Amino acid sequence: MGALDDAAKQAGDFINDNKDEINAALKSEQAEGISDSVLDGVADFAKKVTGGKFDEHIDNARDAADGAVGNE
Repeated sequence: MGALDDAAKQAGDFINDNKDEINAALKSEQAEGISDSVLDGVADFAKKVTGGKFDEHIDNARDAADGAVGNE
């Protein structure tokens, strides 16, 4: 097993051993603020690049992603 395999196994073990804490962190107020900021920036960039042609689809994707992280 190579170093990359070892690191991947350790990461998987860490996630499995800390699921509750990870889920709590993802649903925190701090995660909500960070995710909102990142998602807004990405959505604004995508709208600019597409010239506004897909704004509704971009907003729907942004909202779906926002629902998966944070507490709102």
